[in-house]
Amino acid sequence: MSGLQKKVRTCLWFEGKGREAAEFYVSLLPDSHIDDKFSAYEDEPLVVEFTLAGAPMMTLNGGPMFKHTGAASISVLTENQAETDRLWNALTEGGEESMCGWLKDRYDVSWQITPKRMVDLINHENQAAATRAREAMFKMKKIDIAVLEAAFLGE
Repeated sequence: MSGLQKKVRTCLWFEGKGREAAEFYVSLLPDSHIDDKFSAYEDEPLVVEFTLAGAPMMTLNGGPMFKHTGAASISVLTENQAETDRLWNALTEGGEESMCGWLKDRYDVSWQITPKRMVDLINHENQAAATRAREAMFKMKKIDIAVLEAAFLGE
């Protein structure tokens, strides 16, 4: 089912560059593609509907009234350190690193790049080990799975 056929999608408001952002985002993740563009201007679509890793999304070039904030973010669960590094490096280019796997990309959109292994470690039933992993995570910008695992083990 394409993003256009799904009832709910996330809308990201832009002051221009909505198409550029959508094209960049779909280049990053499998099962991502541009679904449709609705033009109101000659050189920039008003709306771009796209699918991001299977999730329906859209950009709206609505003007300067609203700005992106960290109150909303795109969260990506990564499979391993290589995927974490690849996404982190692509998204922080021209953007800004934050703490605990959070960043803002070049379009000022907030992202959480979260390894699945981190979620397992910080939610583990061994509370002491989970706390050590969580405390290690609090010191990181980009998540380093090996460091989290070492902290979990008490190394």
